[in-house]
Amino acid sequence: MNAKEVSKQVRLSHWAGVMRERNESGNSVRKWCQENGISEKTYYYWQRKIREAACEQLTEVYETRKTSLVPAGFAEVEVRNITKESSMPESPGRLIAEVRGLRLTTDSAYPAEKFAAILRGLIQP
Repeated sequence: MNAKEVSKQVRLSHWAGVMRERNESGNSVRKWCQENGISEKTYYYWQRKIREAACEQLTEVYETRKTSLVPAGFAEVEVRNITKESSMPESPGRLIAEVRGLRLTTDSAYPAEKFAAILRGLIQP
């Protein structure tokens, strides 16, 4: 790591500390900035830079590992458009989910909470 990268990491670390301190204070950004002598524009600039750095790190991790960025406890869902050429018949007003080779179909009258609970049960190991 060269001096420029070290300097960037030090700045990001400082800015993250400022963001954390403001968040823990419970005050609005405006009030906290006024109390601490920091311009709101500066605060939001720092926030944007931290987010950009986080996105860069996520991209690097993804490209290095070639794995999904789906957080633990969530499952990646493939959304497909069903065409007339598809083996599945048209089903207006129906919700269809396919998980681990199992296809679930329900109509729009079935409670969404129950359908979601069934999907969670199938997704969790």
